[in-house]
Amino acid sequence: METKSAIADLMTSTMSKIRDMVDVNTIVGDAITTADGTTVIPVSKLSMGFGSGGSEFGAEKNFGGGSGAGIKVAPVAFLVVNEHSVRLLPVAGSPETAFDKIADLLPKVTKQIEHLIDKRKAREETE
Repeated sequence: METKSAIADLMTSTMSKIRDMVDVNTIVGDAITTADGTTVIPVSKLSMGFGSGGSEFGAEKNFGGGSGAGIKVAPVAFLVVNEHSVRLLPVAGSPETAFDKIADLLPKVTKQIEHLIDKRKAREETE
């Protein structure tokens, strides 16, 4: 079996399984209608990772490979619709990962480092 074809088959199979697990109803849930006519629609955040790889080995060029995926679904808000208004109610205390916090801080840290470098260059030029 050709390596490129085998890896493509692995990726296709994994993506097919992911597609079976996740659809639009995972992000925007089914509408729930209450007795007073208010409609509540859950909204979620989907995070997903995917990896695949393989190699030929041995004198007969046997193929070995694998693939994997991870999915995380977290509720973020509820859309509340009634005859008078439409409101988006965020879920209190949406979970932030360490990566989210680092990504938020990165521009500030980069500017601080640039400022320190500029100050050092200016000091070196005056000496």
